[in-house]
Amino acid sequence: MSSQYVFAMFLSVAVASVSQVLLKKSAMRNYGTMIKEYLNGYVITGYGMLFVSMLLTIYAYSGMEYKNGPVIESLGNVMVLIMSYFIFKERISIKKLVGVACIMTGITIFYI
Repeated sequence: MSSQYVFAMFLSVAVASVSQVLLKKSAMRNYGTMIKEYLNGYVITGYGMLFVSMLLTIYAYSGMEYKNGPVIESLGNVMVLIMSYFIFKERISIKKLVGVACIMTGITIFYI
């Protein structure tokens, strides 16, 4: 397994996480019309980034073991939590920490 495929998967997760934050940022704003709600910079960029993320994921899976992909992809949930804390000043609750702990436990069990 080449490190370029692992890097592509990590990049895919990072791009998808940023796109989710952009889409959330768009959802938090009020727009005058329904068209502006769906055709604005945040939404167009967010979905464009999701498309790029999908292409990177397909490329990464073409050269890496299947076992590694889902583990790396699950880290996207952790990245979104961290970005939401810094960008939106969201409080990290006990429920969110328990969720991250479940993700990390799942990753550990998956690799055992």
